[in-house]
Order: sequence, then structure tokens, then C-alpha cells
Amino acid sequence: MSTLLGLIGGCVKYEADHHIGKDQHVWAYSANMEPVLKVKSGATIHLETWDCFTGQVQTEDDTVEKLDLARVNSATGPIYVEGAEPGDSLSVTLHRIDPGTQGAGMVIPEWGQLIHKAKAPATRIFKVKDGIVHMNDRVSFPAVPMLGVIGVAPAEGEIATFAAGRHGGNMDDHFNRVGSTVHMPVFQKGALLAIGDMHASMGDGEISGTGVEIGGDVLIEVNVLKGKAARWPITETADSWYTHGTTDDDLNEAIKLACEEAAQLLVEQWGFTWEDAFIFLSVAGDVGIAQACHPCPGSIIARMRVPKIAACPRPFKGM
Repeated sequence: MSTLLGLIGGCVKYEADHHIGKDQHVWAYSANMEPVLKVKSGATIHLETWDCFTGQVQTEDDTVEKLDLARVNSATGPIYVEGAEPGDSLSVTLHRIDPGTQGAGMVIPEWGQLIHKAKAPATRIFKVKDGIVHMNDRVSFPAVPMLGVIGVAPAEGEIATFAAGRHGGNMDDHFNRVGSTVHMPVFQKGALLAIGDMHASMGDGEISGTGVEIGGDVLIEVNVLKGKAARWPITETADSWYTHGTTDDDLNEAIKLACEEAAQLLVEQWGFTWEDAFIFLSVAGDVGIAQACHPCPGSIIARMRVPKIAACPRPFKGM
């Protein structure tokens, strides 16, 4: 297996089997995507990512109405993973997420729960240094880098990278961070993975529609889980696994979908009854909101946390 040293800002950062630059990207997921890279299961890949604005925002004068909105949420890839077929999962482990030094957040006209109180449009520039995000002279906080967009080719049609669904896409779940593994259901041969929309930090709900939008570098590992696939993407961390549900504008339905997915796996994989799964999730699980910026043309995304215990230590039995 070959080794490639990834260079970021002139410093050696990663050792990886493959590298993809940020200008090799897509704006939508589809079965007809042409892969820019073909890899084996178990490969490590260094990907560069644009910020969600594709470099269009450099100062606080760069507000949303000045942007080319056709150039939003690029996803680096696609990557064809050998052996991945419908009915499998593609497990994407996030080994490193290294943001750049400058990001941006916005108030966008007619978007978000506080838009009636805020002046729009508005842009704020953030500086990122030594693991700290600086909003201004008074406000700074720890960076928690994560990826907003992780997706594969859908079962049919074309889905913009701005949207989320069973294929993943713009999941906007801040648990998609370093150390996590995202298990993606595979719908097309090779999976056709593409990744982007890095944030130096993003809160649950992303209520203004933006996190700290920033470009950077990512080190991932891809593995095919044969014959093991959920209906929605699952994020696995050291102590929990998280199911997801997505709708256009219905939070209650998104929560229901995430809960149903968690319970279904408990029943199918771990032998729970539906009654036991229902009660267990009620007493030990946690409903969360990944994305709920509304009004907004984006998705509503809910998750259900399942704690890793002896009775259900991972999403799939036999992993």
C-alpha cells in the first residue's frame, strides 16, 4: 500500500493512501456521478474542502446577496469504494479535521428563528488559531471541527448537496467530528462518497443557517460493511450511536423517523421487543436536533442517541 504525505500550509500533516484536492468536487449527489478516485476498502484518504461559500466570503462586506448561490456547499469527491454495493454500509471514519485560519457566519434574510430580531443581511468573520475560534475581541470559544456534508449517491435522481436525506448529504450533525464513524447506507455500486461543508464550530440546530463556515483538510478511512445497512446514516462515537431522520419542514416527523430507526435496529440486530426498545430509548436515549434553521429552504434533521451498553454495543451485530 502506498503512502502519501499530505501537505497543508507547507507542513506535513497526514499520511494517507490517497489525496483529493478541493477543486475536485460536486454540487449534487446522483447515480451518474463520475468518480475522481477509486479506492479499496480500508483505504485512507486526505481530502481538501472548500468552505460552504467556495471562498466567496473574505470580509464582513461579503453578505449573502453578493454571493453566487449556485456555488454553495461543494462536496469533495466522488470516491468509488471497491466492493460497496446496495445493501451494504460504507463506514467513514473521521481521523482528522483541520480547519483553516478564517471562517464566516451569517444572518440571512428570512432565515432562522431570530430573524425577526436581527438586521439582515450580516456577515461576521471568525479567526481560528490554536484550537480557539475568535468572533471578536470579547467572544472566543473552543473550536470543535465537524463536517456538515457527508453523503453517497442516492437510490435515484439527483439531490443537491444543500439537502439531506437517506443518502446523507447536508446532515449538519456536529457529532460528525474527529473520532466518529459515519455508517452510510449504500445505494449505488461503489457508494460514490463526497464530503464537504466544514465548520470550525456549529451548534445544534444551526439556527441562523450557518456554523463557522471554513475550508480545511480532512483525513478519512473508508470500510465496507457487507450486508449491513440501515435506512438512514448512523453516526458512531466512542460511547454512543446516533440514528437520524430528515424531513423538509416537520420537526416532529423527523424525530419520529430517528426514533423508529433506532428502535428498528434494537429489534432487528439486538433482539429487543418493540415495547422494550420504546421504553429503553425513553429512559436511556436522547432525542437531539442537528438542523432546525427555519424558515429556511433546507432540511429538518433530528437524531436519537443510543448509549453503547452490553445489550447494544454498536449499530450492527457482528461488526
